[in-house]
Amino acid sequence: MINRSRSARTICCYTFLLTLHLVAVPLSAEITVTPLEPLVVEALQSNPEIQAARQELEAAQSGISPAGALDDPMLEAGVVNLPTTLRFDQEPMTMRMIGIGQRLPFPGKRGLRREVAENEAEAVEHLYQETTNRVIRDVKAAYFDLALVVKSVGLVEQNKQILEQFLKTAAVQYAVGKGREADVLKAQIQVSRMDDELIRLAREQRLIEAELSRAMGRTTGLPLPSPEFLRLPEMDLSLDALREVAVSHRPQLRARQSMIDRGAKVIELARKNYYPDFDLRFAYSQRDTLEGGMRQDDVLSFTVAVNLPFWRQSKLDPQVTEAVAKRTQVLSMYEADLNEINSRLRQELANAGQSLKSARLYETGILPQAKIAVEAALAAYRVNRVDFFTLLDNQMTVFEYEISQVSAITSYNKALAEIEFITGSKLF
Repeated sequence: MINRSRSARTICCYTFLLTLHLVAVPLSAEITVTPLEPLVVEALQSNPEIQAARQELEAAQSGISPAGALDDPMLEAGVVNLPTTLRFDQEPMTMRMIGIGQRLPFPGKRGLRREVAENEAEAVEHLYQETTNRVIRDVKAAYFDLALVVKSVGLVEQNKQILEQFLKTAAVQYAVGKGREADVLKAQIQVSRMDDELIRLAREQRLIEAELSRAMGRTTGLPLPSPEFLRLPEMDLSLDALREVAVSHRPQLRARQSMIDRGAKVIELARKNYYPDFDLRFAYSQRDTLEGGMRQDDVLSFTVAVNLPFWRQSKLDPQVTEAVAKRTQVLSMYEADLNEINSRLRQELANAGQSLKSARLYETGILPQAKIAVEAALAAYRVNRVDFFTLLDNQMTVFEYEISQVSAITSYNKALAEIEFITGSKLF
């Protein structure tokens, strides 16, 4: 039961002054978040996707030298023209032979094979950088979402304190017969709403921290560092300039270009198969003295053999057709990537521009005016010129604008991170 005492008027006055002080606290345009750079460094070192891409790159680079190497030489040994008597001194042509052979591809094939492997390794290297950029983008996105949650928690707690002061004020006014019970109930509902919002934000924060830990490659839920602040950098972002940067720096496009170059080399190599390879063989043959005492000289042998590219229509022509088709496919994929980059750049530039304008508008216009409205409502409510619902509604409007401001700042930074990933170039 509410105690109706004379001292309630004094309590009411102090409560108004305290509430006015809380409402007048300015909102900074910077959001509290976890330090970003250490998280990015940890992700580069620990993320399993980056590690897998790095291992794939090492494997591709290790395949360059073998691609241009000669086949292993062939060592042969045996007996030639041995009679069924198994004697080496009966026939003049009976010999013990040892030889070595080497296949030599048609001139130009080895160089092309090495160039194909080099282009493939270049593509894998660009894809490794693409994976790295994507992980950095994921870390930043989770980081900015965490910033929004952390700042929102602070705003909710601040707004809850103000609403609790409003609740005390409404209770005192009701105690002295100047307020209504409905005002007290309405204030209690709004305080409960803030408690519910804190519960929701706590759950969302755990989810975002889990996503951030995944992007960083953490296998356990280690605690994140203490928060810092998030900037709101203004940049002159031009679609044409960013498109040029993407064409020259986006790793995915550079990987496609390497695969296009590889395709050209594969076509040339397939056409080289119309020409034969060469097998060179050298042998030394030892002959025994015949049973009549006739001494025989040892002999040397040297032969050259070539394969005959005879099955042109059924084997060689289809290989060239396949190589041309695969290169054309990569060209089409390159054009598709360009179209997607153009589309995504337009979307993210629009998001960044709108978010920046909204954040600045809230900072310089909407929020200051809304706070002045709350101060005016407080003064009017004190002399019974404004009802409690108007005061409460004005304060909740300020709270919603504060949340909208930090959401706009977060959206702007996330758009910049996405533009960095799309262009493959660091913006800030």
